[in-house]
Amino acid sequence: MIDLTQSAAATPLVHTVPFDPGISWSSESIAIDAPPDSDVDPSPDAQWPDVSVRTGLCGAVSPRVVALPSGGYRMYYTQILPRAEFPKGANDYDNATSRILSATSADGVNWIPEPGVRLSPQEGGAGDYRVVSAEVVPLAGGSGGLRMYYECCGGPQSKQNSIRSAISEDGLHWTVEKGTRFGLSKGNLSAPRIIFLDDGRCRLYCSARGVGIISAVSDDGGLTFVQEHGVRIVPDQPFDRLTAFAPEILRLQSGDYRMYYAGYGGPKRADIATAMSDDGLKWRKAFEPVLSPGSTDWNAAKCSEMCVIWNPQSQQADRGFRMLYEACDGTAEDQRGVWRIGSAISGC
Repeated sequence: MIDLTQSAAATPLVHTVPFDPGISWSSESIAIDAPPDSDVDPSPDAQWPDVSVRTGLCGAVSPRVVALPSGGYRMYYTQILPRAEFPKGANDYDNATSRILSATSADGVNWIPEPGVRLSPQEGGAGDYRVVSAEVVPLAGGSGGLRMYYECCGGPQSKQNSIRSAISEDGLHWTVEKGTRFGLSKGNLSAPRIIFLDDGRCRLYCSARGVGIISAVSDDGGLTFVQEHGVRIVPDQPFDRLTAFAPEILRLQSGDYRMYYAGYGGPKRADIATAMSDDGLKWRKAFEPVLSPGSTDWNAAKCSEMCVIWNPQSQQADRGFRMLYEACDGTAEDQRGVWRIGSAISGC
């Protein structure tokens, strides 16, 4: 979560939480549903009955939440849709298209999709393919503006992609910045996340396909990044041995960090795991996931890319955290199916 109630500036306060959310999480409800099969060209603010037929043609994934200074929350998320001549849609992700939308909530539980597209693939430089995983943070320099970091992919996942950016004054209307913020000469990147450091720099975490979670650091306000040595999270446990990606990083009052991240132990299963760090570079993994598939019909196969929000109005301190995450029901071939954004609560 980026908490603008703590600070509108690019400081560690926007990542800092009052206490450690811990390792106990329980799935609760669907926050943002996928469009039904009957609406493969939906309005951004459309909502549909729960009973609408969904087979995975469309999906809703990659939630990122900003706590707004005026109260409440804005979620940026990715909507996956079929691309012309590729009718399988999200079930054929390499050939699907996606765009970045938003929704608002007063309590972090009930979400209302907003009109308009925050970023289309054409605007974002991906042609008819995909812009994904919007990380929205304050601009450095105290201007009050926002910068969105996103994955730009102009083809299948085997194609080299990059992390790019856009800026906004209001969080709704975005102007794409020229150039690439971070990329590899060979390799595919996903799920960018930003942490502001005490010395004024910022650190970018992202997932490198076949490697794990890596990091890069910027000393010019987040415009250019230099990759740091080593791998932050190596995929070496039963629950992440295939891949580790999509970190959500919270700064604790002690100055330590807790990370939640997604891990694929195999091609048909994803769990949400956690790790701790003193410095943001060396991480100590927990030996078990904190959220696993199978507790509901809609997360029967996968629990994946997530963010965590804090509700200061919660009457129970240990239940004040909520995790928004992408979940797959496994109802299509190879345990694919309908991707939705689910919600889990802490302290259970």
